Amino acid sequence: MTWTIPNILTVLRLLAAPGVAVMFLYFTRPYADWFALVLFVLAAVTDWFDGYLARAWNQQTKLGTMLDPIADKAMVVIALMVIVGYSSMSPWLVLPATFILFREVFVSGLREFLGDTAGTLKVTKLAKWKTTTQMVAIAVLFGQGVFEHYLGMSSYGMDQAMVDDMLTGRIPDTQGLRWKLEGMIWTGHIGHWLLWLAAVLTLITGYDYFRKSVPYLKD
Repeated sequence: MTWTIPNILTVLRLLAAPGVAVMFLYFTRPYADWFALVLFVLAAVTDWFDGYLARAWNQQTKLGTMLDPIADKAMVVIALMVIVGYSSMSPWLVLPATFILFREVFVSGLREFLGDTAGTLKVTKLAKWKTTTQMVAIAVLFGQGVFEHYLGMSSYGMDQAMVDDMLTGRIPDTQGLRWKLEGMIWTGHIGHWLLWLAAVLTLITGYDYFRKSVPYLKD
């Protein structure tokens, strides 16, 4: 194994994937959301850097080629598991997450069955956009958790009437409830829209991969 800088970045991204879930085991919210968001974003950024550096420095290796898609899938799958686990189990979140997880498992199984042949099926630009959309959607949804819990902390000890009065402007909004509520609503909407877009791209690229694999599956 060759431990180039791109390979080290890939391994660090792979290790960061379970770290996102660990944040919720050792920290309370919203700090867990903050730490998970920062860790996820930093890991996602390395996804671009390791590929760019490997090509620029001509350091593409079999180790990096093998670990890169595994690290991407681990990040997405674990982060989605955490987000769904801490959500209200809304179908608008669960369904796209299910489509994404199904595709990743299906394609991984297909690649394993094809063996060396899988290396001839190149990653398309649409597949790269799919991964990017998944990661942006997940980052935004972690941001929603931050807004949600800061809103809860700011309104702690208030009755519903006082919260309503602050939100409607009948009394001064000294706790910033309105902008925290708006932040929670908009990050939620944008995150869900992006996740559905990622799910559609995921299914399209999954079908494309299966279509290209059909000649190798015939007896």
